[in-house]
Amino acid sequence: MSTPHVPSPTGPAWSRWVGRFLARVIWDTHVVGAEHVPATGPVLLAANHTGLVDGPLVLGVAPRPLHVLVKEEMFVGPIGWILHAAGQIPVDRRGGRSALVTALAVLRRDGGVGVFPEGNRGRGDATSARAGVAWLALNGHAPVVPVAVLGTRRTGDGVNRVPGFRRRLYVEFGTPVVVSTADGVRGKAALDAANEQIRAALATLVTGAVDRSGIALPVDGPERLVPGGRPAQ
Repeated sequence: MSTPHVPSPTGPAWSRWVGRFLARVIWDTHVVGAEHVPATGPVLLAANHTGLVDGPLVLGVAPRPLHVLVKEEMFVGPIGWILHAAGQIPVDRRGGRSALVTALAVLRRDGGVGVFPEGNRGRGDATSARAGVAWLALNGHAPVVPVAVLGTRRTGDGVNRVPGFRRRLYVEFGTPVVVSTADGVRGKAALDAANEQIRAALATLVTGAVDRSGIALPVDGPERLVPGGRPAQ
């Protein structure tokens, strides 16, 4: 396997200030539990996913720089240039092996990686999760911090809609999850077990965050929306 291109750590170092401006000035973001994120060493931040701005929001409020996995369709035009310069990692959702190898290289240099285990923007309830985050945690020997993101999309909003000025948003970092391979468990079974451990931790955090913040998850997913953000009939 060829050596992956590892994005420079200088990208997240400056781009998190852009995310911080968005979180604190454009929106009214309340952050809880940032002390749960390890200050040093490899770490994965695994967030639920409902809206377009979840990535820059998590990048902006996380207490350390992050390389966030972003769908490759976003890497076009001026936005694509900014994402590349910011050190974010494009993901081909038909086969994200290249992105995982790049993210693993970031972890092995003691960097931070942000992922959205649900894969697509939707209800954000973490009822399902793709196994990429578990693969990274096991192979990168990195703790996984679950992250609940609330308010970036409301029921009826389109998944590409940007939250209005000074909308109240909420981000909560949970207790790190450390996954490992149990004795006698290998291969896909080990990956599935780790993935379920991470998914369950994220789902529990999101449920609790809804109660603590008073901000509900959207009850509709993208399959129930038509262009313009209106609920499908």
